[in-house]
Amino acid sequence: MITFDEFGPEKIIIVHDAKAGMRGFVVIDNTALGPGKGGIRMTPTVTEEEVARLARAMTWKTALSNLPFGGAKAGIVADPRQITKKKKEELIRSFSRALKDISPKRYIAAPDMNIAEEEIGWYVDENGDPSSATGKPASGGGLPHELGSTGFGVFHATRVAARSVGIDLKKATIAIEGFGNVGRFAATHLAAEGAKIVAVSDSRGVAHVKEGMDMEKLFLIKDTSGSVVSYPGALCSACQSILDIQADILVTAAIPDLIRAGDVDRLKHKIIVEGSNIPMTADVEELCHMKGILVVPDVVANAGGVISSFVEYQGGNEEDMFRLVEKTITENTRIVLERARKNNRPPRAVALDIAKSRVREKCRVCSV
Repeated sequence: MITFDEFGPEKIIIVHDAKAGMRGFVVIDNTALGPGKGGIRMTPTVTEEEVARLARAMTWKTALSNLPFGGAKAGIVADPRQITKKKKEELIRSFSRALKDISPKRYIAAPDMNIAEEEIGWYVDENGDPSSATGKPASGGGLPHELGSTGFGVFHATRVAARSVGIDLKKATIAIEGFGNVGRFAATHLAAEGAKIVAVSDSRGVAHVKEGMDMEKLFLIKDTSGSVVSYPGALCSACQSILDIQADILVTAAIPDLIRAGDVDRLKHKIIVEGSNIPMTADVEELCHMKGILVVPDVVANAGGVISSFVEYQGGNEEDMFRLVEKTITENTRIVLERARKNNRPPRAVALDIAKSRVREKCRVCSV
């Protein structure tokens, strides 16, 4: 069930193209700070409620990062594993045509689950306005998410969080849930810092190597076999068992609602960094806080993608993007964790206080 409050959502748009077999929706949560910004995800199970939750997260994420965007998100109901590339393009183009009235004026698209720079290229081409989306191919003037902006930001959030609880990242053990764009880049930067990646997961399961995994070998195995579970010598188990891995830090980088209330007792981590969107509810984060697990919320940790979008929107380059991602996420994580520790509150509560005050202030100014 979608919850409505003082912040939104402002619009819920359902679109359908019977000929193409396209069904999708956009939730524009709040545009006080600017047009709604948020990615398009394509999964067979995506719902309006899920998209509404993600759109609200984008409202807070853009506000925390001081960007001139509001919050939005979109979903297309389809299983990309069961359709051809040609059919996927047809669905994306149909979706883009359906949103021409609001994109880019009210909604600016971007990549998300199963949507990458090529798909965004189709979206923009069909829309006709380059500003209708970010995360475009470089040939189209974009800063593709394939550059790894989100994973790069997750790395910097993890580094600040580790320092805040006295963990030497060079000696830390890391488990990573999800090995797509975000998980791979987070792993790359963490390993380069000296951290030991002891477990990774993808849709086929978890690969666990207590002594640590070699990143070059892991990437090769993933790319050639299609799954991390083919890593030589790894102990393999079901996807959900990533929560049982003994590691200093868990980085989430895939599915929503990964961690539920009943899972908290099994967690053995000192820090959880939310590289994915809504991997648990605020209530579950509160339980983690009570257990002494530091949770860096998604609205802080994984804002690298939307920061990259802003740089692209302003016509900046790759160097500008990485510089701003590092600066913004490092500062935001430090501020939120320091206030949380000082007031003994979950970091999300502190982050939302900051974001809400910025949105409310803009609404107050606009209403005067």
